[in-house]
Amino acid sequence: MTKNDCYFLGKVTKTHGLKGEVIVWLDVDHPEFYEELESVLVDMKGELIPYFFEEIQIRGKKSIAKFEDIDSIEAVESLINCDLYLPLDNLPELEDNGFYYHEIVGYQVFDNTTKKELGPIKAIFEGAGQDLIALEIEEKEILIPIADEIIHKVEKDSKRIELNIPEGLIELYLES
Repeated sequence: MTKNDCYFLGKVTKTHGLKGEVIVWLDVDHPEFYEELESVLVDMKGELIPYFFEEIQIRGKKSIAKFEDIDSIEAVESLINCDLYLPLDNLPELEDNGFYYHEIVGYQVFDNTTKKELGPIKAIFEGAGQDLIALEIEEKEILIPIADEIIHKVEKDSKRIELNIPEGLIELYLES
């Protein structure tokens, strides 16, 4: 299994106690979905290695985990700062208009305001303040905020997303 078959779950950030427990930061919207998690794939120098949980305590995005067969602080230190992954088919199902960011890259963007097809989504940028959809128009990168009032409709079958883009936003990029 490669990273292309997986999604980023989080990261082992530091040790916790002396008996092999670690603090795991979960980069997910709903950490509680992972309370029954049995295993993860740990990125060890570019190779995904399966690790099984003896126990995981979800405490928001910061959780405490104990892996099977790791019983000392020395044994767990090689996992510190390692990224954690899960296979894509482990993603929880989302409601009607819900989507995962990796799903919509490549979707065609339709602007409901101007009634125009704008082109495919090139990337999604996640930031501390605002997540953004990136697309290219006239060889310029356009960034559109991901917000409920902007995203009108996601059509997964036709790989199309309808946006209510604020008036003047695209022109602002094209004029500069």
